[in-house]
Amino acid sequence: MSSPPLESVPRALAAPDPAPGLSPACPGPAPDPAPAPLPPVGRAVRWALTLLPLLLIAAWAAADWRAVRDGTVRLAAADPWWLLAAVLCTCLGWVAAACARQGALPDRLPPGPLLASQFAAGAANHVLPASIGAHAVTLRFLRRRGIPLPRATASLALYSLVRPIAKTMVLLVFVVAHPDLLHLAELVPDERTMALVAGSVAAGFGTAALLVTTVRPLRRPALDCVRTALTDVRLLHRRPARIIALWGGAAATPLLQGSVIATVGFSLGLPLSWTQVVLALLLASTAVGAVPAPGGIGPVDAALVFTMVAFGAPVGIAAATVVGYRVLTVWLPLLPGALVLSALVHRKVL
Repeated sequence: MSSPPLESVPRALAAPDPAPGLSPACPGPAPDPAPAPLPPVGRAVRWALTLLPLLLIAAWAAADWRAVRDGTVRLAAADPWWLLAAVLCTCLGWVAAACARQGALPDRLPPGPLLASQFAAGAANHVLPASIGAHAVTLRFLRRRGIPLPRATASLALYSLVRPIAKTMVLLVFVVAHPDLLHLAELVPDERTMALVAGSVAAGFGTAALLVTTVRPLRRPALDCVRTALTDVRLLHRRPARIIALWGGAAATPLLQGSVIATVGFSLGLPLSWTQVVLALLLASTAVGAVPAPGGIGPVDAALVFTMVAFGAPVGIAAATVVGYRVLTVWLPLLPGALVLSALVHRKVL
């Protein structure tokens, strides 16, 4: 029997070429490529955002160094135990803000990062007017937690709406409980102040309405935010824990702020009661709180000194109390708050 010709024998299939980077003796899948490093522009932006709070604080400190020096000198001679109580009330203010932020959102937030974000938001709030800095930090934190943009913005709007309502309710309670403390003829602001407040409020609402009606790309996000806000309000007010957190935190905020002012005043010998100081803060912040100033510094301070003087406090002690209050609640936490803000940005929490 003869063997078949060689041309009829099928040739063996050619072996595939080995993958690049692999030797034929070590077959296997190619390793995953290493993650691309962050481009130089991205690293520069991250470091710029990290250092920006510190640079803003340094510029502000250079511009307002005299107030910091005078307030620090006065606090150095004050009663340390009252100042310790003021520090405690200041810390509780951040806890109240964190509770109100959580109450304005159906989603559960981690308590530790939330409190840290509010501490950092305090530093940003004293750099930009009308609480823009605090809202920007909180919005960034919520977006990093995976909260959709309409729900995050709706929670900010609800938080901003509940705070003045709760403060007005607290003011009405104080007015009903202590009608003898009011001197309405002396506390009513002049026409110039009232016109400034009314103009600021009208300009804010008018600008928002104009942007929504004329800028078409803003119209749909605004409507989505309104629909989400209405849905979340119904959802939140069916949960008692959220109601307590939202309204309790919003109502506790002015009481804690007034407690800080009162304890600082007591350390300096302010001859007013806690009720008078808290009522003075409520009246002053309600009268000129709508003026867009960073952290309310300026208009609220002047109105607060004027109101405490109307209640019977000496001008010098009232002014020293307000300066000490600002040093304790703004300047002392400002650098730690900026450092926390920079750390949260660097670690991508914000």
